[in-house]
Amino acid sequence: MPGAEVEDDDLLTTAEVVAITRAPASTVRYWRHVGTGPQSFRLGRRVVYRRRDVLAWIEECEVQEHRSAG
Repeated sequence: MPGAEVEDDDLLTTAEVVAITRAPASTVRYWRHVGTGPQSFRLGRRVVYRRRDVLAWIEECEVQEHRSAG
């Protein structure tokens, strides 16, 4: 849809999460495997992430980092 705004509930692929986090794909897959990464789910055969969940996970990582540093 031309001109459509990015929505928080957009579905992202693993590759898109890799681009946002700048982490290797293998790391994003590992986070999913051990349950420490952003919330994800299967849609058919594909693993997808909601944009809002990825952004919330990044924010939580930042908060935890500040807590442990202080």
